[in-house]
Amino acid sequence: MARAFIGIGSNIEPERNVRAAVRSLAQQARVVGISTVYCTAALDRPEQPHYFNCVVEIETEAPPAEVKHGILRPIENGLGRKRSGDKHAPRTIDLDLILYGDLAMDAEDIRLPDPEILERPFLAIPLFELAPDLVLAGYDLPIGEIAARLPQDGMRALEDYTRLLREEAGRVRC
Repeated sequence: MARAFIGIGSNIEPERNVRAAVRSLAQQARVVGISTVYCTAALDRPEQPHYFNCVVEIETEAPPAEVKHGILRPIENGLGRKRSGDKHAPRTIDLDLILYGDLAMDAEDIRLPDPEILERPFLAIPLFELAPDLVLAGYDLPIGEIAARLPQDGMRALEDYTRLLREEAGRVRC
């Protein structure tokens, strides 16, 4: 059983879409933890609606490519995700495999650990919350050090929403 972490984000109906994504994920893998959900500004797009971002820890027997293409992409498609050439376009849901056990890989369209963990507080801080003793494979950096050096301004914790999300995920069984 591998321990994997999924970054979740949405800025189109985020309250509904993040819940639906976590519910779908819990039907296909064992959800071990859900970080605090944060409301954050869209990267480089101040005119866009704010995002809801969190990290979900799962246990799975599926290899990384199957997690990405067999679990995450179908959930995105089911929630109306439209991919375009604009990496920062608004989205109903974005599900990214950001960490898979202690695996370090750069193959095809999967990079693990996701290098964006090093620069995006909405990934590093929730990851630190779920796995405070984690050392990032391939970088040999403790997640606590990464999280501590990233700015947290502009990240608003959604405590009530997080509590509801965790309660609902606890009721879903795969």
